[in-house]
Amino acid sequence: MIHFVWDEMPISNFIISLALLLLLETAVFYVFLRVVKRRIPLITVSILLSLNIISFLFAIFYVFVISSVCTGATVVASIVLNQGDFNKFLSNPFSKVVAKNVYMGVEKIFDRNAMYETIDEAVQKLSATRTGAIITFERNKSLKDIIIHGNGVKVNSPVSAELLETIFYPGTRLHDGAVVISGDKIAAAAVFFEPTKKIFASKYGSRHRAAIGISEVSDAVTVVVSEETGRISFAINGQIEPVEPNNFLNAFKTYMADEAE
Repeated sequence: MIHFVWDEMPISNFIISLALLLLLETAVFYVFLRVVKRRIPLITVSILLSLNIISFLFAIFYVFVISSVCTGATVVASIVLNQGDFNKFLSNPFSKVVAKNVYMGVEKIFDRNAMYETIDEAVQKLSATRTGAIITFERNKSLKDIIIHGNGVKVNSPVSAELLETIFYPGTRLHDGAVVISGDKIAAAAVFFEPTKKIFASKYGSRHRAAIGISEVSDAVTVVVSEETGRISFAINGQIEPVEPNNFLNAFKTYMADEAE
C-alpha cells in the first residue's frame, strides 16, 4: 500500500513543509545554475532534487535524507571547485546573463577559428617586440557597464592584428588600458579595470593586476603581454596563468570554449 506524507501529518503542516522544501530547492538549483552552468552537473543535481521531492511526497524518509545529503555534498563540492564563479555570483546574485552577438534573435555567425588565429598573430608580435598589452574577451556576461565605468573609448571595428598592434604601440593615445573584444569586434580600447586587491607571492604590474581584477567580476578571458619580458599570461576566474608563445593558440581556444561545456 502506498503511503503519502499527508497521511502522517496535518494538511497545514504538509503545505508549509512542501512550500519550504520547494523554496529551498529552487534556491539551490538557481545558485547551482548560476555558479556551475555545465550540463552534466546540472542534470545530476536536478535528479537529486527531484528524488528529494518524490521521496518527501511518498514519505520515504530514509531516501529523502540520503538524497538531501548527496545534494548538499554535490553543491558544496561544486562551489569549492568553482570558487571564482561563486564569488562573482555573490557580488551580484540577480544579474541577468546577457547573450552576446545576437541580432533580432539570430546568433551572429563568424569564423571563430580565423579570429583566434588573428589574435594569435597579434599576441605573438606583441610578445616578440615586448609591447605591453591587455586584451579582454567578453563571453556570457556583458562588459558594457565595465567599459563605461572604465572610461573606455568606443572602437567597434573588426579584429585585426595590425589594429591591435597599432593600439598598443607606445605613445599612441589608446595604448594605456585594455582592449575589449566582443565576438569578432574590438568594442572598446583604453578601458581601465579595477585592479585586484589580492596579495600575490610574485610581483605583478598594473596590467596583470587589472587583468586579474576583471576576471574576478566577470567570466571574461584576458590576455596580458608583459612589456618587460614579453611574457604572455591568461587571467580567468581570479587567477593568472603564464603560457609559452608556441602553446598560446591552443590554450586560448580552450579557455574560450570552456564556457560552452
